[in-house]
Amino acid sequence: MAQTVLHTANTRGAADHGWLKSFHSFSFAGYYNPDRIHFGALRVLNDDFVTGGMGFGEHPHDNMEIISIPLEGELQHKDSLGNTATIKAGEIQVMSAGTGVYHSEYNPDAKSPAKFLQIWVFPNKRNVEPRYDQITIDRDTRNEFVQVLSPNADDAGVWIYQDAWFNMGRFDANTSKTYQLHKEGNGAYIFVLSGSLRVAGQELNTRDGFGISEIDQFEISASTDAEFLIMEVPMKF
Repeated sequence: MAQTVLHTANTRGAADHGWLKSFHSFSFAGYYNPDRIHFGALRVLNDDFVTGGMGFGEHPHDNMEIISIPLEGELQHKDSLGNTATIKAGEIQVMSAGTGVYHSEYNPDAKSPAKFLQIWVFPNKRNVEPRYDQITIDRDTRNEFVQVLSPNADDAGVWIYQDAWFNMGRFDANTSKTYQLHKEGNGAYIFVLSGSLRVAGQELNTRDGFGISEIDQFEISASTDAEFLIMEVPMKF
C-alpha cells in the first residue's frame, strides 16, 4: 500500500531575516521538526526570497548534492572552484559539494527580489571531487513531464551522485498524466509552484508538498493551470 505524507504550505518552517525570507519543508537552521527531517534522500527544500542587492555570503558545504532552481530574478554565484556565474529563471544549477566547497550567492538587481528553490539531496558517493554545472531548462512545454535532473551525465538535465530524477511540469487545467517511478525503492515528493493539483487522490494547492512511496506509479491531475516539481529519490540510502 502506498505511503504518503502531506506538508501543506502553512505548516512549513519560516525564517525572516529581512533580506531573506525562507520557507522550509524540512528541518533547517532554526526550524526543527522531528517528523520532518527528510523524505528519503531529499534533505532540504527551501523556498527562498532574496531582497534586491542582498545575498548569502561565502559559506561551506560538503558531501551534499545542492540544486538551485531560480523561479524569478537571478543570482550571482561564486565558488572556491573558480566558478563565477549568473543563474536566472529558466535555469537549474547543481553543485556536488563532495570533499568541500565554499560559495556565495547574491541578487545583483537592487530593485527586484530573486525567488528560488534551494534543494539538498544526500549523495550515494562521499568525498567526491567537487563539481559545478548549470543549464537552461525547458519551462515552456505544457502538459508533459520535463526531466531536469537525473543520475546520468548523458541524460536530459543536470546530473547528481544519487539515483534521483527531477521533473517539472506545466499543466493546463483538467490535464492528467501518470508518473512512472524510475527505480524500485524510490519515492516521489511533489511540490506545487502554482495552481492546484490532485496527486494520487490528494488535493494540493500552491506551495503544498506531498510525498508518496511504496508505489511504482501515480496519477497527477491539474485542477487549475498549475506548475509543479517532482523530486524522485531513494527512500533508503
